[in-house]
Amino acid sequence: MKIIQGGICAAKGFKANGVHCGIRKNQTKKDLALIYSDVIANAAAVYTTNIVKGAPLVLTKEHISDGKAQAIICNSGNANTCNANGIEIAQQMSELVGESLDINPNDVIIASTGVIGQTLDITPIKNGITPLSEGLMYDGSAVAAEAIMTTDTTPKEIAVEFTLGGKVCHMGAIAKGSGMIHPDMATMLVFITTDANISSEMLAKALKTDVVDTFNMTSVDGDTSTNDMVAILANGLAENEEITQEDEDFAEFMKALNTVTVYLCKQIASDGEGATKLLECKVTGGNDLLSAKKAAKSVICSSLLKAAMFAADANWGRVLCAIGYSGADVDLTKTDVSFRSAKGEVTVCKNGAGVAFSEEKAKEVLLENEVEILISIGDGDYSATAWGCDLTYDYVKINGSYRS
Repeated sequence: MKIIQGGICAAKGFKANGVHCGIRKNQTKKDLALIYSDVIANAAAVYTTNIVKGAPLVLTKEHISDGKAQAIICNSGNANTCNANGIEIAQQMSELVGESLDINPNDVIIASTGVIGQTLDITPIKNGITPLSEGLMYDGSAVAAEAIMTTDTTPKEIAVEFTLGGKVCHMGAIAKGSGMIHPDMATMLVFITTDANISSEMLAKALKTDVVDTFNMTSVDGDTSTNDMVAILANGLAENEEITQEDEDFAEFMKALNTVTVYLCKQIASDGEGATKLLECKVTGGNDLLSAKKAAKSVICSSLLKAAMFAADANWGRVLCAIGYSGADVDLTKTDVSFRSAKGEVTVCKNGAGVAFSEEKAKEVLLENEVEILISIGDGDYSATAWGCDLTYDYVKINGSYRS
C-alpha cells in the first residue's frame, strides 16, 4: 500500500469540481462541491448522533437506503439545519444534480455545512449547478476540497493505492472539519471514494467498524455537530472479485480505509479552530478496550489540559485529573505519563506520582507543533489513541464572531 496523489479523484471513474455560486459573500471562497462516479456505486454512510440533524442528512439516509449512489453535492456557508423548508431545499439540490448529470435524484448524497438556523436560498445553487457539473474533472479533488471548507485553514485530502486479488485499487478522500468536533459519530464531513469492488453490506460494515477507532476518537472542542457525516462510494471499476465476506481482501480493504481515515483525523485535529498544535494521546495497559478509549478521549477533551499544551506547560496533573473522571478502569499505582515530540521525550509521572524532570526540557518538547501524550494505565493488553489540539485565544475569537 502506498500514498498517492489525486485525492477524491484517485479512484477510477470519479470526477469532482468546486465553484463559488454565491452562498458565501466572499467571492474568493468556493461554496459548492460536486463528486460524481461514471457508474452507479455502492454507498454507505455514518451520521452525527446529535438528535438535531441537518435536513441533508435526513434525506441522504433515505437516498442510500438501497446501498446505492452516484453523486455527492455539498455546499458550505449554510448548514440547512433547523429550517422549516430544509428537506425541500435538500431535495431540490438532489434534483438539480440529477437533471444536470442525467441521473436519478435519489442516487445523490446531499451535505451542507455552515451556520445553523439560517435560511438557505436555492437560487445560488441553481445558478451554480451548470458550471459545477460542466466543469467536473478527473483531477478536480483540490477544488472540491476547497469548496467544502468553513473555518478550515487548509484543504484536507489523501489517496492510497492497494491490491485486492491481484487487481490494483485506489481509495481517495476529502474532508472538512475545524470546529464543533467531538467524538460521537460523525465528527465532520468526509467523502471517500474507491474503485474497489465491494458489496454495499460489506462497505457499510467496513465504515462503521473503522469510525469507532478513528473519527470517534477525534475532538476539537467537545461539541458534536448537527450536520456531520462520513460517506463512501465504491464503483467497482478496479474489477477485483467482489468482496462479500470478511476474508483477506476485506482485511486489506480495511487497512486502506484506516490509512485514509487516520490521516484525516490528524489533519482535522491539527487544523482545529485557533489551534497551534496537534495532540495525539496514546493509552496502553488497559484492562479492557473501553477503558483505554475512555481515558484517551477524556484527556484529549480536557479544556485545562488543552490550555496547558497551548502554553507548553507540562502540567501533568491535568492528565491524571482527566483520567480520574473518565470512568475508565485505571490502576493509579501503575499509571505513567510522558510527553514526546520531535524534540525528545520527558517522563513526568510514574506509578501515579510525580517524578523529577527538567521543566526546560519539557517546555522544549511541548513547543513543537505535534505532541504525543503517552499514558500507561496498568498491565492490561488494551490500547487506544485519540486526537485533538490545544485550546487557544483564537478559538474564542473565531467562535465569538462566527456568524459575522
